[in-house]
Amino acid sequence: MSLPRTSATFLPPVQEARRWLEGASFAPDMPLLNVSQAAPVAAPPKPMRAAMAEAVLHDAETHLYGPTLGLPALRAEVASQWALAYAGEITPAQVAITSGCNQAFAAAISSLCGEGDEVILPTPWYFNHKMWLDMSGVRAVALPTGTGLLPDPDEAKALITPRTRAIALVSPNNPGGVEYPASLLRAFFVLAQKHGIKLIVDETYRDFDSRSGAPHDLFTDPDWPDTLIHLYSFSKAYRLTGHRVGAMITSQARLLEVEKFLDTVTICPNQLGQVAALWGMQNLSQWLAGERAEILARRTAIEANFAPLRAQGWELLGLGAYFAYLKHPFEVPSEQFAQQLVRSQAVLCLPGSMFRPQDNAAQINAANSELRIAFANIDSAEIAVLMKRLQNAHP
Repeated sequence: MSLPRTSATFLPPVQEARRWLEGASFAPDMPLLNVSQAAPVAAPPKPMRAAMAEAVLHDAETHLYGPTLGLPALRAEVASQWALAYAGEITPAQVAITSGCNQAFAAAISSLCGEGDEVILPTPWYFNHKMWLDMSGVRAVALPTGTGLLPDPDEAKALITPRTRAIALVSPNNPGGVEYPASLLRAFFVLAQKHGIKLIVDETYRDFDSRSGAPHDLFTDPDWPDTLIHLYSFSKAYRLTGHRVGAMITSQARLLEVEKFLDTVTICPNQLGQVAALWGMQNLSQWLAGERAEILARRTAIEANFAPLRAQGWELLGLGAYFAYLKHPFEVPSEQFAQQLVRSQAVLCLPGSMFRPQDNAAQINAANSELRIAFANIDSAEIAVLMKRLQNAHP
């Protein structure tokens, strides 16, 4: 008897970590600092909510099925703004709107891979990418990162086989926070192009990149649709996590295949979320710049408060977007240490074991000393408190 697809992968890490809170209580002078999930917890700005309310009350189309690949106006806006930002040629027909960026990745893989195919993922990896590959019967090939958590194209080249269908990168990275240099993304693009495979670039956190200008030049290549699959999320930019709105930019031919997947799973993306995303793109650029500035200030607060931890033997392996990726100096495995942090320091974070394969000694050894901090939900003052609590943590 064959096993169900879901049995091929692990439990959802964020939900698993939340179970560590069961039965826990926290003193009034030490409230829980939840830095486990990379998602804004505040509601969208009031003007956006007003626009959404207007659509709910007065636009009957909001409550009906819409186009499977998304609202034409939103697809056109994405194409226009991305073409301007990346100095490339992008048409609305090359844009699909999806029910979140996770669905965009799932749709891309479903359009690319068959049973037993392979996709290269740098480690530490984004666990939902690994989970979908597992459930799809696709082998995730681990590409260990080096100094600065950056993957090496030459090492990736050595992993390519006749079954390789894609290399999937996340920049700014989840979980590491690292912003991949434009030259590195170009090198991976050339590698994928040369070998006839796809380069998936998940830019969920592009709005919080600390650099100015375009983060890469991949869209300037006239043949980009043959190689590049670009993924994006509106959730982080506009606080729309509950409305599930993401995007994919790729060739029109691929979107014909993607449409099969999307029509089967959700029929159409959330209509109200698309209305909000379009309104945000057209009206909230200044507000979004302020959100970016706040995230960059929190990143600075991590750096400013890290010196005492460094003196204790901690290392800051990666920092950027919503994330700080830490290496702790203790002998205890990271999963055990993370659970102890809940009880002793009222801190909920994720251990490195949730971001690395568990079938390789080197990967397990690395994971055992790593923690991911998602700091988007705590302000600079709370970051200082978090750093102090980690200083006081002694397994």
